[in-house]
Amino acid sequence: MTASRFPIASRIAGTAFTTCLAGLSALAGASECASIDDDTLRLRCYDRQFRPAPNPASTTTGTPGAATPAASPTNRNQGADRETLLATRSGLQANKGRSLAETWDLDPADARGTFEIKAYKPMHLLVGTHTDHVNRQPVSAQHDNSVDSPLSVKPTEVQFQISFKSKVWDDLFDGRANLWFGYTQSSRWQVYNRQVSRPFRETNYEPEAILAFRTPYGIGDWRGQLTSISLNHQSNGRERPLSRSWNRVIAQTGLETDDATLLIRPWWRLPESDKEDDNPHIEDYVGRGELIYARRFGGHVVSLQGRHSLRGGDKSRGSVRVDWSIPMSGFLKAHLSLFSGYGESLIDYNHRQTMVGAGISLVEWR
Repeated sequence: MTASRFPIASRIAGTAFTTCLAGLSALAGASECASIDDDTLRLRCYDRQFRPAPNPASTTTGTPGAATPAASPTNRNQGADRETLLATRSGLQANKGRSLAETWDLDPADARGTFEIKAYKPMHLLVGTHTDHVNRQPVSAQHDNSVDSPLSVKPTEVQFQISFKSKVWDDLFDGRANLWFGYTQSSRWQVYNRQVSRPFRETNYEPEAILAFRTPYGIGDWRGQLTSISLNHQSNGRERPLSRSWNRVIAQTGLETDDATLLIRPWWRLPESDKEDDNPHIEDYVGRGELIYARRFGGHVVSLQGRHSLRGGDKSRGSVRVDWSIPMSGFLKAHLSLFSGYGESLIDYNHRQTMVGAGISLVEWR
């Protein structure tokens, strides 16, 4: 399907994505406001998110020419104290982010209801990505999944990712665990390739069921907060020879300090028959696990994501990704990304490349 053949669908998709980004930004702002305990400060936070700035001309009251009553010293001091407290709280939240226990509703004092939509993995829009080795002829050890002739794709494209989760069952195992549904979708769009009507080169769909436990413990300055196990499916929804998919069981351990998060995520691929396997030995390229480290400072977030096959010799493969989010306005951040290795997307699972990208982000790793 190409944009030129379905112009209305393309415009609708673009409008929907833009609306989605705006809605997610508002959702992120509301979530941060909800975490403020003080009623006055929480209301002020909501006003800043959803109410337009007042018109200075409309804030003057009284008869024309009358002097505006001066605020009392007590009121001025209280207002200054509240502003200072709000600014301090906002700064701490921007630097620390919300804890893993909060984002996974594992703290009984902060637990929310079921079926609330919450951010999950990073969400970003990279308006320009460029690879040093574009994959024009995807191949697989499964012969039916190898392309016979080169595809007309360019090394520069647009990339975006949306991701959310929702708690579907809480207070499992005597209140020690919650069951979540998560969904992540990432797309590579050849928007600058007008010769072939700007098609989507690759979209990966990733639904999963996640059982999350609160596991409080300490290792030095690190606080253990989260242990989870999930059933994960990832595919690109295409027919052969471009079909790619696999299923995994993913374990996860999450630790954090005041300004950093560490996620350790090994996985085991569920076996498939040789006839059904679109991408044999994918774990020898994409890896058998990943390590994610995210550090927050002054509103900036820098994350490092490393994957490895956990094998030696010619099977020692993997990837590394570095992302840097830079504050711009509110919860909107500029975003820089660098990837090197195998498996930047499913169609590229056994293709090595180095890619750089720039754009905007709304959600980072927590």
